[in-house]
Amino acid sequence: METRPIVGSPLKHDSAEKHVAGEAVYVDDILEPAGTAHACLGLSSIAHGRLLSLDLSAVEAAPGVLAVLTAADIPGENDISSTHKHDEPVFATEAILHHGQPLFAVIAETREQARHAAALAKAEYEEAAPLLDVASARAAGGELVTEPLKLERGDVAAGLAASPRRLNGAMAIGGQDHFYLESQIALAVPGEDGDMLVHSSTQHPSEVQHMVAAVLGVGAHAVTIEVRRMGGGFGGKETQANLFACVAALAARKLGRPVKLRPDRDDDMVITGKRHDFVVDYEIGFDDDGRIHAVDAVYAARCGWNADLSGPVTDRALFHMDNCYFYPAVRARSEPLRTHTVSNTAFRGFGGPQGMVGAERFIEEVAYATGLDPLEVRRRNLYGGEGRLTTPYHQQVEDMIAGEVIDELERDCHYRERQRAIRAFNRESPVIKRGIALTPVKFGISFTATWYNQAGALVHVYTDGTVALNHGGTEMGQGLYQKVAQVVAQAFGIGLDRIRITATTTGKVPNTSATAASSGSDLNGMAALDACETIKQRLVAFAAERWQEAPEAIAFLPGRVRIGAHEIAFVELVKAAYMARVQLSATGFYATPKIHWDRKAGRGHPFYYFAYGAAASEVAIDTLTGEYKVERVDILHDCGNSLNPAIDKGQIEGGFVQGMGWLTTEELVWDEKGRLRTHAPSTYKIPVASDRPRIFNVALLENAPNREHTIHRSKAVGEPPLMLAISVLQALSDAVASVGDHRFCPKLDAPATPERVLDAVERVRALAAATEGAS
Repeated sequence: METRPIVGSPLKHDSAEKHVAGEAVYVDDILEPAGTAHACLGLSSIAHGRLLSLDLSAVEAAPGVLAVLTAADIPGENDISSTHKHDEPVFATEAILHHGQPLFAVIAETREQARHAAALAKAEYEEAAPLLDVASARAAGGELVTEPLKLERGDVAAGLAASPRRLNGAMAIGGQDHFYLESQIALAVPGEDGDMLVHSSTQHPSEVQHMVAAVLGVGAHAVTIEVRRMGGGFGGKETQANLFACVAALAARKLGRPVKLRPDRDDDMVITGKRHDFVVDYEIGFDDDGRIHAVDAVYAARCGWNADLSGPVTDRALFHMDNCYFYPAVRARSEPLRTHTVSNTAFRGFGGPQGMVGAERFIEEVAYATGLDPLEVRRRNLYGGEGRLTTPYHQQVEDMIAGEVIDELERDCHYRERQRAIRAFNRESPVIKRGIALTPVKFGISFTATWYNQAGALVHVYTDGTVALNHGGTEMGQGLYQKVAQVVAQAFGIGLDRIRITATTTGKVPNTSATAASSGSDLNGMAALDACETIKQRLVAFAAERWQEAPEAIAFLPGRVRIGAHEIAFVELVKAAYMARVQLSATGFYATPKIHWDRKAGRGHPFYYFAYGAAASEVAIDTLTGEYKVERVDILHDCGNSLNPAIDKGQIEGGFVQGMGWLTTEELVWDEKGRLRTHAPSTYKIPVASDRPRIFNVALLENAPNREHTIHRSKAVGEPPLMLAISVLQALSDAVASVGDHRFCPKLDAPATPERVLDAVERVRALAAATEGAS
């Protein structure tokens, strides 16, 4: 009897029940081996200057202390940078480049002893004034942490000169802390012959493996990184886990015993990088019909003290500075600035959200300048039509469906009727003003570092018909393990209960890419399927010979295999194949096709495909206080043929709320000394349950399989939904604009905290009063 396909079914997350029951095992839940010691990092108390002396005598004499480690104790390289620049030491030796930079590590019998001892260090500094933001970095000469990128298409100068109208402006876009529920953590267990096993909360096990090996001065084959699950990552555990794993491994090698390093939340936030904040300077040429003719923009980013991933992050901001819109002439330049703050890093969307926020500001500026409805201006500038499909990086947009998504969402959420009702409400309401906006998303899927677009998998079929699955992807709550298991179960025609999902480990699948760039299911699903197909081909060849049937007469069905005119259970075929000495294990591999990128030329095909979506958000603001509520959100998102609609909807909801937090409540604040002041939930405000939209409707675009040959024609869903939250920022702007009868662009920067909303209200009121006074 045929059953519903496993792929495409809305099945629960493989660890859902364990999450709820508190039974999911994270690194800190692993039963500590006998003799486990605990490490704590000693941090700099200044943001910029020179370390003149470091007295650790009191630290070494503190109760329970087993060792104190500095750069002098590193047998290999004192470097954990993810780029070729080698600009990120494990421990500082002289130059101090951000507040909270690690100077040493103390290892003690207990975590509390290590923490108390670390506070006893005495450091003497020669302090210098820190550069803390884009403005101060520019004023000091604008030192860059990495090579900038320029994208250009068409004659921008001529396009601007010929445009009937022009405007220029600037927008500030704030950063964001990852605030994963599980902090950074590593447990290192030394083995014989110099082997080291590290349980790490990381999105990039292979990079951690290489970093630990380099710090210890051993080959990568001597280091194994294992990751069963993370309690959230969002990009914050792509490179930032390196430090904690390396220090734990260094201490474990020094002492010959297991060592765990788990920082407090405050230390985690002080030490680790965040989403880059940007300042976007722009000039736009357009006409009275709201059509953009030319855009010239500079995307400056606060990158922090070293390169980290700032190069590719600022690159991707440029890749998405168009969002869904075609600019006939365009020039975009990145400006990755060095500052004396934490080294900013990957964060869900990887620069793409900042690029898109800028694009929507361009649309908003043109709409207010022409008096047109912003949604109409969006439509008039969409990609589509002859000569209007080339991106700023010269890739053709071959799957443009943003217009259809916008149309369907606008109709289904009754956008126009609600917009009219909101305008009528605002005319009668002197204090509370409502706003609404509908914004689209076009997000490119693939690593822009082409070599990362590969994955491996390992599949074992046992003689009882059960299957062990391993691949290079990591599970951080996003359901990757579940999705890939569904792919394998369907390939063999067996139930999910027959699949054992095993922890990601560099000892089974080597040379893996980070689980990032929304590519986890695309890459690892295809690699696992490749392994399954290899095993199935062997089974088909065996069955054809054993039962004297043509290979095409053999088919894998749910729970059984058809061999000519008769059927047998999958497990019976497997047993028979084993007895005939057929190999029942295989590796799989996948490399994304069609992609290439020439960074120097600013041309290529960096993305395999685009994922689309649209969101309509409705808000209400109090014009006396700047406080606001998100009343309703409607989302239509493109997942292609969804591998698991339940998980995908969860990703959309979670991504949207995280994006909403970034653009509204999550504000990073450093004081004049370069000390992070928002380093705990008491001062850093992520969204809570009461902040969610009061009405929250999420739908997947139906009958829209991926045109490219992805796993079951699905589309990535990790990052694109975050950018749907731009509709909240635009809805707040719409509400603010109602104070001036929508005649003035509010120019609302992000995060749109109540203070910024109130400032924008007062600014628009002043413009309206000045205009009325002049008339």
